[in-house]
Amino acid sequence: MDKQYLRKQVLQQLHQLSPSEHEQRSALIRERVLASDEFKHAQTIGITLSRFPEVATHRLIQIAWQSGKRIAVPKCSASSRKMDFRLIDSFDQTETVYMDLKEPKVDQTESVKPEEIDLQIVPGVVYSPKGYRIGFGGGYYDRYLLNYPFETISLAFERQLMDNVKMESHDIPVSYLFTEERIIDCQKARETNE
Repeated sequence: MDKQYLRKQVLQQLHQLSPSEHEQRSALIRERVLASDEFKHAQTIGITLSRFPEVATHRLIQIAWQSGKRIAVPKCSASSRKMDFRLIDSFDQTETVYMDLKEPKVDQTESVKPEEIDLQIVPGVVYSPKGYRIGFGGGYYDRYLLNYPFETISLAFERQLMDNVKMESHDIPVSYLFTEERIIDCQKARETNE
């Protein structure tokens, strides 16, 4: 199935979640992340500021700050299609940009290199159990992950998982998927199905 069709189909399903169901499922995913070694051992976490209907990330970010972790959020450059992750220690250091996305204010934040971020939480719309994903269509993360040396995880509702995600040569899968029901070791899934 075509990427655009799958993206549209899953987004429609996600928009059917009621606010309370969305928060409840996001909380279950958040608890799994907080209990994980990936989160516990990370000093600096790369993450986006979610907007409905994505898995909510704001509370996860607040808990990370309370745990003494550094949070880096991406500033996207539309011309180069690249991301610059910048440290924030308050949501006040962000601003709303195109498509209602929140990004760091450059004059109030500091840039960090990929190798300074020891856990990258990668957003997406559709995922396969092997960790391949269909994002929002900009290709920003596929470019960024080419040079990213550490663990990657994604937060997804079960309804975002599909077996028929077509893989392309430039696609870089994530290491783990955290859903409201389970944690999927995507590397293991790729090894058993190869």
